[in-house]
Amino acid sequence: MTTIGGVITIDSPYTGHVTPGSNPQQRSVPGARIVKMSVGAMDNNVYLVQCANTGATLLIDAANEAERILELLDQEAPAGVALLVTTHQHPDHWWALADVHAKSGMPTAAHELDAAALPVAPERLLADDDRVTIGDLELRAIHLSGHTPGSVALALTDGDGRTHLFTGDSLFPGGVGKTGSPAEFTALLGDVESKLFGRYPDDTVVYPGHGDDTTLGAERDSLPEWRRRGW
Repeated sequence: MTTIGGVITIDSPYTGHVTPGSNPQQRSVPGARIVKMSVGAMDNNVYLVQCANTGATLLIDAANEAERILELLDQEAPAGVALLVTTHQHPDHWWALADVHAKSGMPTAAHELDAAALPVAPERLLADDDRVTIGDLELRAIHLSGHTPGSVALALTDGDGRTHLFTGDSLFPGGVGKTGSPAEFTALLGDVESKLFGRYPDDTVVYPGHGDDTTLGAERDSLPEWRRRGW
């Protein structure tokens, strides 16, 4: 990440490809702004979702490198963050959570089934189909069981009607997230099929917890192959 006099350089146009140490990228959509930054050795993605009308901001996964995250927030969300959502309980998605929370005081949220594993007890417990309001934006919480018991995705539908899905480690380009048993794989693929592919159109953008973005349309034809191979 390049800084000039303490100012973080944010790249545009948006490609969805960021790597540890690279500049964050910004994507503007009708009614919202999305900033994506990679942190840590595991190439975890951190996302800011900001209401274009009010400046209210959501942070998704304080994954690593707390000082970088806080520096980004100071620059891009000077009024503070309305909510920090942790997508699931795996430590690479919350290594910076305690430090970011302690220094910012922002409220936190996670699904009840993963909450006990987090270093900061969430003030808000998310359930399937809950609505998260950030300024004029409304995001839908989607419970996806399998990668962990309480994994959640967040769905934002922009002013043009296009949906943007923040999927944590439940859906990536090329497949669903890692699971520990055939039963967990079946549960995760079933939730992903019914709650994501069965609900949203092909132009829906997928923003995963690691790596590059994709769309539901780019992945949809592969669902039968994912089921056959079992991962």
